[in-house]
Amino acid sequence: MKSKRLNLHKTTPAPIRYVARPFQRFFRAAASGGILLLISVVVALGWANSRFSESYFHLWENPLTLGLGSFITEQSLHFWINDALMVIFFFAVGLEIKREFLAGELSSRKAAILPIFAAAGGMVVPAVIYLAFNLGQPGQHGWGIPMATDIAFAIGVMAVLGRRIPFGIKIFLVALAIVDDIGAVLVIALFYTGGVSWLALAAAGIIFGILIAANKMGIRAIWVYLLLGFGLWLTVHESGVHATIAGVMLAMTIPSRLDVDAGEFVRVGKNLLADFEKAGSWENDILQNSERQVALTELEAASRDLEAPLQRLERILYPWVAFVIVPVFALSNAGVKIEGDFGQLLLGDRVVLGIIAGLVLGKQIGITLFSWVAVRLNLGSLPLGVTWRHVHGASCLAGIGFTMSLFIAILAFSDVEMLDASKVGILVASLASGVLGLILLLTAPGKSQR
Repeated sequence: MKSKRLNLHKTTPAPIRYVARPFQRFFRAAASGGILLLISVVVALGWANSRFSESYFHLWENPLTLGLGSFITEQSLHFWINDALMVIFFFAVGLEIKREFLAGELSSRKAAILPIFAAAGGMVVPAVIYLAFNLGQPGQHGWGIPMATDIAFAIGVMAVLGRRIPFGIKIFLVALAIVDDIGAVLVIALFYTGGVSWLALAAAGIIFGILIAANKMGIRAIWVYLLLGFGLWLTVHESGVHATIAGVMLAMTIPSRLDVDAGEFVRVGKNLLADFEKAGSWENDILQNSERQVALTELEAASRDLEAPLQRLERILYPWVAFVIVPVFALSNAGVKIEGDFGQLLLGDRVVLGIIAGLVLGKQIGITLFSWVAVRLNLGSLPLGVTWRHVHGASCLAGIGFTMSLFIAILAFSDVEMLDASKVGILVASLASGVLGLILLLTAPGKSQR
């Protein structure tokens, strides 16, 4: 049978709908990831405070050696999780950010204004509140901790509410969290970086330039970008900038263009389906029909050509990030041994108080206030069916800062006691924010009242 895999690559721009991943699928996956993340946190806390607690803390300090040829490195398991696995997490975050700007809620200025204003308020006010407790104190460097939002946990809580809340508030929260992620990445890159090696940073810049050039040249082979991305990770790590930033940098270079003529794809697909139908009766086993196998292979190849590398990578990576990487990160970092008077710790530690006040109060005040200002200035408008009660509830859910907050805390504090205190603050604040947001959204007016 003559191959029907024709030249699908044209200069005609593809419709933007082919770039955007269906929001419903993302919402379901994020909610499931949030549930698994919660289980990991509970297991970590239970393990760290059980009679087997020593094994918990010892496990993550075990050395793990990786090497290829003469290049051999030995680091703790904690290092490989926080500095290597989390690069993939930040890479996925970067892909999501890029997609949102290309085809999501941040792709048009009018739609983006409200979540951008809201996210700005949700970052600035919590940081200011934290500093009110810790300015001039040893814990001052942790001001970035309450700025973050954990999208998986927040969406997991929203999933419990189902159709009792309008679809627009879910989109608003996701867009807000994406902008929040951009802010967190910038904060990590600018304020939580140690001494810089300019030679290694220059090497990283050269590799980044090659990645951009590959994109401009129309190279779509994913392996090219991943191979160069490994070199980018090594050089960024050696530069002193936290290695996870390499993941976001790499994501920005992944091709998102669909140089495909959709009409040609339809024509080729119809021809291949016709050949498949002619190749035998429906009772025939496809494994014994070589013509049908060829038709299926060609149809699969044509379908793959219709998918942008950015879209393909995001689809492949998301289950690994949501169901493996983030839960493993939580399991290895959420365990904190609570000793002594827990009430005294909550009320007497400035770091704990700053984080709780920042996430619980700061997110509510910042997001709701800045959203109100944007609407009052006629820069944006509330989504259809969304009331200010919904915005207030969503602002509470944004106070669930778990994953990114925990990551910033690890960068901010080398002192074990301060790090443990920050973990307690993050856990308590995230729990309080989730419960409060759930109550507010549950008691918001129903559809008939809006």
